[in-house]
Amino acid sequence: MNIVLIGYRGTGKSVVGEILANRLRMPLMGMDAKIAETAGKSIPQIVEELGWNGFRDLESAVVQNLTGQDSLVIDTGGGVIERPENVEILKKNGRVFWLKATVATILARIEDDTQRPALVNGQTFTEEVALVLEARREKYAAAADVAIDTDALTPEQIADKIMNSL
Repeated sequence: MNIVLIGYRGTGKSVVGEILANRLRMPLMGMDAKIAETAGKSIPQIVEELGWNGFRDLESAVVQNLTGQDSLVIDTGGGVIERPENVEILKKNGRVFWLKATVATILARIEDDTQRPALVNGQTFTEEVALVLEARREKYAAAADVAIDTDALTPEQIADKIMNSL
């Protein structure tokens, strides 16, 4: 069984994924890193050249390659839930954990992140986070086996909650 971490940027997926992989002695699959490695470009370059649909196509190809793989900790990109087929594949052999956070917490955690291009043009950073988070909330909830509010938790505490639910 795979452990799949979903949620918006800044909810702790990457850090918690590393902790879980170390504790459980399982390989960590960072999907964004895999996409960039496969494309030979950074995510901003991919989006600039191919647009968000092109990026989502690459993301879906990475998800497809996970079919049949077992005993991984998978740190997904925040938008992996945008395509139902991705969720279906991830759930086949995985327990899906939604790491949740408020807009204020997300902003505090990612305000200096320059590795992701804007998802919504013509919006302030705060407006973008709020809009995208609200648009994805139902998709995250539908995909998740377990939801964890990360606002007041350390990455270690989040990992503890995940391990306790396994």
